[in-house]
Parts: sequence; structure tokens; C-alpha cells
Amino acid sequence: MHIVVIGHGMVGHKFLETLAASGRQDLRITVLGEEPRPAYDRVHLSEFFAGKSADDLSLVAPGFFDREDMVLRLNAKVVGIDRAEKKVTLADGSSVAYDRLVLATGSYPFVPPVPGADRKDCFVYRTIEDLEAMQECGARSKSGVVIGGGLLGLECAKALRDLGLNAHVVEFAPRLMAVQVDDSGARVLRTRIEELGVGVHTGKNTLAIVDGEDTTHRMQFADGSHLDTDMIVFSAGIRPRDELARASGLEIGARGGVVIDDRCQTSDPHVYAIGECALWNGQLYGLVAPGYDMARTAARHLVGTECGFAGADMSTKLKLMGVDVASIGDAHGATPGSRSYQFLDERRQTYRKIVVSSCGKYLLGGVLVGEASAYGALLQTMLNRIELPEAPEYLILPEGGGAARPAIGVDKLPATAQVCSCNDVSKGALCEAVAGGATTIGALKSCTSAGTACGGCVPLVTQVLNAELKKLGVAVNNHLCEHFPYSRQELYHLVRVEGIKDFGELLARHGKGLGCDVCKPTAANILASVWNDFVLKPKHASLQDSNDYFLGNIQKDGTYSVVPRMPGGEVTADGLIAVGMVAKKYGLYTKITGGQRVDLFGARVDQLPAIWEELIAAGFESGHAYGKSLRTVKSCVGSTWCRFGVGDSVGFAIALENRYKGLRAPHKIKFGVSGCTRECAEAQGKDVGLIATDKGWNLYVCGNGGMKPRHAELIASNLSEEEVVRLTDRFLMFYVRTAERLQRTSTWRENLEGGLDYLKAVVIDDSLGIAQELEAQMQHVVDTYACEWKEAVLDPNVRRRFRHFVNSTQVDENVVFVPERGQVRPATFDERRRVIPIATAA
Repeated sequence: MHIVVIGHGMVGHKFLETLAASGRQDLRITVLGEEPRPAYDRVHLSEFFAGKSADDLSLVAPGFFDREDMVLRLNAKVVGIDRAEKKVTLADGSSVAYDRLVLATGSYPFVPPVPGADRKDCFVYRTIEDLEAMQECGARSKSGVVIGGGLLGLECAKALRDLGLNAHVVEFAPRLMAVQVDDSGARVLRTRIEELGVGVHTGKNTLAIVDGEDTTHRMQFADGSHLDTDMIVFSAGIRPRDELARASGLEIGARGGVVIDDRCQTSDPHVYAIGECALWNGQLYGLVAPGYDMARTAARHLVGTECGFAGADMSTKLKLMGVDVASIGDAHGATPGSRSYQFLDERRQTYRKIVVSSCGKYLLGGVLVGEASAYGALLQTMLNRIELPEAPEYLILPEGGGAARPAIGVDKLPATAQVCSCNDVSKGALCEAVAGGATTIGALKSCTSAGTACGGCVPLVTQVLNAELKKLGVAVNNHLCEHFPYSRQELYHLVRVEGIKDFGELLARHGKGLGCDVCKPTAANILASVWNDFVLKPKHASLQDSNDYFLGNIQKDGTYSVVPRMPGGEVTADGLIAVGMVAKKYGLYTKITGGQRVDLFGARVDQLPAIWEELIAAGFESGHAYGKSLRTVKSCVGSTWCRFGVGDSVGFAIALENRYKGLRAPHKIKFGVSGCTRECAEAQGKDVGLIATDKGWNLYVCGNGGMKPRHAELIASNLSEEEVVRLTDRFLMFYVRTAERLQRTSTWRENLEGGLDYLKAVVIDDSLGIAQELEAQMQHVVDTYACEWKEAVLDPNVRRRFRHFVNSTQVDENVVFVPERGQVRPATFDERRRVIPIATAA
């Protein structure tokens, strides 16, 4: 069967993913995409202006189309459908035959019929090409206006602000987001957005757009007022792209949209329609989640699986310009007999409202503005008709006065409850996965895909996980080991709050036994993070693992590697010569690392202090390649040399590496600093990444390469160097405080309840009120830094420890090298028996 899909947007790609997962081998699929690039995330389009590229926004996994049964054609505009011949005609005159046709044509932006709407520098906000045109205009503009104060309009206003423009929103209705929030919620939202520096103009009917006096445009309103601006973006709603269906004779709704049934079939059973172009039961859906449901329904029906689209809940939770906004069900209380409970905090600018049934037992809807952490629980309560507690007002009231906020337990949710709407994961599927051995959030995400799209369901997924583990008799704790009934995070706070300075004191106060290979290195790491003492002091040395104990990475043959720090990857010619002379003198193998420094391999343990002394004399320090600490800050040459560079990436990388080089953390930390968006330093694959733009630095966090690569996420944009340092201080210390043992920032972020929004709230908005504390802690680390190699070579007692044998100065004769490519390498077992060892200097 040959399936032709017209349109390769978010919904069209979800259809393809569902078909691919079905395992059917007898399908041929041709995808005709009108745009010049594959499907990308339109929901987060505004992030394009904050530094994300088109590739970053792509929804297509690498290699997805590397299959014989699926072909993607880009720039393939379809101009006609011949249902009798079962073929579609393209703009280039070619045609493609089909057995089944899927319309995923989406929608187009509605532009009000206002005189002057077609003027130069008037845009719509829909495709990456639109955004690129806006970006070009923004570079020569000072102000911008968005016409439309709905969801997309406010996202667009954020984009204008990210472009550095004086941004305004003009809305015809008397309030923002008139469909989703009520009057009280809209007032709070307006106040919050105006506090961010965006002008809000509601109740404005635009009559014409003409020339401005000192600007490109002047918007003339029906009330006689006007607004001058250089740039206008229309975001006044969407209309279904049903022109192909209409011309082919398919049934179309009175107000547009291709009519579909519960299987997403149109009036022609050989043709399906999904997403924003489809009209089901008289309703058009402008959100992506219902479109995904349609895509899954159509795909499953095509492969013979019993299924049906039964409509979709239009509840939504978004962060608009940094403000949490959520709308649930009947937000306006239109249901006859319904009653509402409302809470308004004008000081904190938050608003919460729930709408309940006339009997008071069931939740019908709600509005949350400014703080929306209750969204997940309230949504599930409404969708699954869970009875409300006796005093439902406590669901939205702040905790206090002795009355705890009532919880709606996950046990009340039926197995059919959809926990993750993005990937259609039910509570039952999560429970089965837990029973099958997925006992961590990361494992649940991997095997069910829950929480891997928008991440909004992760708190609820966590609740389901913990509830199921408890049922299975699995103790839900995160104790470090049998000697400490605490997590790493809890031990960290005990050490810091109680001023504990050594392992013996920690064990006596809060542990039992003698300790083990798990808790000893962890305690050593915590003590170093908090107090920044030398790790080889007598009270700390015995706690360290092999690498930290010898301040080098042990290799397969028992020798060690030596990595001197080269901040930002910069090194002088004299420095290179000194490193080369050391390598030559001690017969070491040399290699340039991925972190832009030189690694020296093959040093015997007794040689380490002498090697360090020579490197220190040449101006080098320990590179901490052996520690759970900052490793490198990789950089490109930036604006100093590169003709594309807009920021001094080397200078900033050096400053950052010198600031954070003494920090001990739960796991290794890597930075990247790129001087422009060409991204030569691969900053978006690092724990902390920075990319220079002409407006400042964009800050990315929680990325990593390695076995499980993770793309870093944009946390803030257009920052000065001082702002970067401040936010990075907070981010790193919050990670050091709260991560588990041996947890990279990427894994920590994946398991962080509340996800990126929560991390932003803590680091940027200081939601926990600890920002100054985090900064002060980091400053203590900076102020108390000392090179560990230097401390070791200057302390006779420490230096005495660097020998192969405790009771002898004899070297290890089993260390054998053989020549290769002009250097040396460890001999294999067979080579050891027949090769004369290569001499190295004593």
C-alpha cells in the first residue's frame, strides 16, 4: 500500500513516527513537504531568536528517513488532488499516485483586511523563513508590534523582545488570551507582561497602517489614537488550509476545515485529514496535542488497529514571556449551575481559580496565572472525574494556617488516564514499565517516552513511579549506602549546615560502621565542594579513589596520565615547548585532547611529582582531568581572529576556566564558548555552553556528549559577561547542592521535577530565595583555590606517598612500552615476554 502524506509539520511527522513504530513491512510512504526543511517545533519558534538554530528545532531524529520504504520530498508544493485517478499533482508538473492520502496541511495565519497590511516590514509568524525575515528587519528596527494577544501573539512578543526591540501587543478584545483566561487572570497576566517592558494595548481596532513620522509604520485605531512602530507582526489567529480538499470535492465545514470521522477519514474513505486542517464534530483544533491524537488515530487505522478519535481536551499550560499560564476545561464557568473558587495574590501577582459542578463534587475547569504547579493534578482530576475533597478551595489556597493543601493521590487515577499527552502514555503503561524493571525516572522516559517532549508531565510521572514502587514493596529511598540513611543532597546540607569538616565527624554524627567505597569518595567530594580543602590532607587522603589519591588518571598498564591546564585551549609557544621537553625527558606519549589541551601518558607514579614540578615551573597548573570537577572550557578563536566572530570567546573562556577551576562537583563538568552561532566550540553539547551574538551571550546548560549525548538547553539570552558569571555561579552551585552521586548535569536535569522551567525559576528568578547564598558559596571556592599539584610537591609527607611500593623505592618492572608511530604505547601481554623495555628517565 502506497501512502502519500501532504505536509511535513509537527502533526505530519507524528503520523510518520506512529507508522514507523507499527512494524508494518508492506507500506510505502511518500511525504510531500512544501517548506525547504523537514518538520520542526513550531511550538517553540520564539527560541529561534534566543539562539536556537533550525537544526535545533528539528523534530526529525538523525537517520529517520534512511529507509527504503519512506521518501521525503522538500519544496514539493501540491497544487491538485485527483481523487478519481488517486493521484496528486505538484507545482513542477509531476504527479504521485496513492492508495491512501493523508492531508496534514495545517493552517495559515489570518491577516485582518486592514489597509496597509501588505506594506513592507509587515510579517506573519509561522515558518522559519518568516522568522529569518523578521530577524533581518529587527536588525534595522527599534520597535515592533504584534497584532493579536492570544497564545501565539504573546510568544511572538517575546520574540520581538529577544530581538532587542521595544515590543508592544495590540489586541482587539478587551483582555489578553480571551479564550483561555477570565478577566481576573487576564489582569494579572497583563501586569506581569507590562512589568517585563512590553506595552499592552487591548480593545484596539486597527483601521489602517500608514507611514509613521519617525518610524516605518503608524497604526491608526478606531478610538482616534495611534501607535508608531518600525515592524508589525500579525498573529491574529489561524485558518485551516483546506483549499486542496475543497477543490477536490471533499466535504468542508461551513467555516472551513476538512470534515473527518472518528477514524480521521474524510468524505472519501481513501483520504484522511489530521491536525489543524481537520474538522471533527464541528470543531477545529489549534493545539498540537489534539493533532498528535489525530495522527496516531489515522496511522493506527491504516495498519488495521482498532482505534478512534474522540475529541480532545483543550486545556493548556504554557510559559508566556516567563509567566506561567494554564487554562483547564471550562475555565469561564459556562456550565449551567457551576460555581467557582478564586484566589488572587496581588503582591506576588498570582491568580488561581477552579470551577466545580453544581453538586460541588467534580472539577469542571480552572485558570492559573503566575504559578501553575497545580496544573497536572487539577487536569487529571477533571479528566478522570475524581471526586473533589470536602473543601476544594484548599486545592488553590496557599498552605498555611495549619491547613495543608489536600493531595489528589495518583492511586485514584484509572489505568486509562493519559499522563503524557504528547506521546500518548497512560498511567497503565507507566505501571507496566515499572513492573518490568523501570525503577527510575530516566528508565521510565526511555521505555515509555513519557516526559521526553514538553516535560510538563514529569512531576506526575514521578508520583506514579513512587506509588508503584511502594506497591511492589520496593523501598522508595535514595540512601547513599548502608552506612548513611541519607541521599547525597541531604549529606551535603548536613556537612554545610553543621560545619562538619571530616569524614570521621560525619560518620559519628549521622552514620554507622566504618564506611565503604561508595560513601567515602562521596563524602570526600562533598567536603571538597563545601570547604575546598586540599584533598590529600591526612584526614581526607584515605577517602579518595585512585585517581584523586594520585592526582592523575590511572591507565590500563598502571601508569598515569598528566594533563596540565590550558585555560580556554590557549597556550604559548614556550608553554608548548616546555610540555614537549617534559614529554621527551620522561618518555611520555602525547596526544591533543578533545578539550583542547595536551595529555601526557605513561608516567610512573614515582615520576609524577617531578613531572608536576617542571610543568609548574613552566607556568602550568593541574588540569583536574582526574577529578569530579571542572575539566575544560573549550573555545573557538572568536572575534580575535575569526572573520565571523562577534564575541571574544577565548578571553571569556579563559576567565571562566580560571574562575571555576577549583570546583569539586558530583561529576565532571565541561564548558564550551563559541564566538558566534557557527558554534565551532560545540557549546551546545556541554554542561555549560555560551554562544556570542551581537546582543550578548546566550547561555545553555545541561548538555553532554559521550555514550548518551544530550543537547544543552537555552536558559537565558543576550547576557553581559557579568550576568553570565552570576547565573553560572548559581547554576553550578545548585547542581553541586542537589545532584546525586556521580550524576552528570544532563541526568540531573532529566530527573529534576519541574524540568527546565523550575531550573530557570531557581537560577534566574531566585524562586527559592537562595541566589545570594549560591553566589557567596561559589566566591568562597574561587577565593580558596590552590593548585593541587603544587600543594602535593611542596608537602614532604604527601610527596612521600608517590611510589610503587610502600616499603621500597624500586620502580615497577612490569611497566613496559613498545615504540609506535614515533612514540610509545603499553606493551601487550605477549609483547612483554619478548620486548626489552624502553628506558625512561628516573
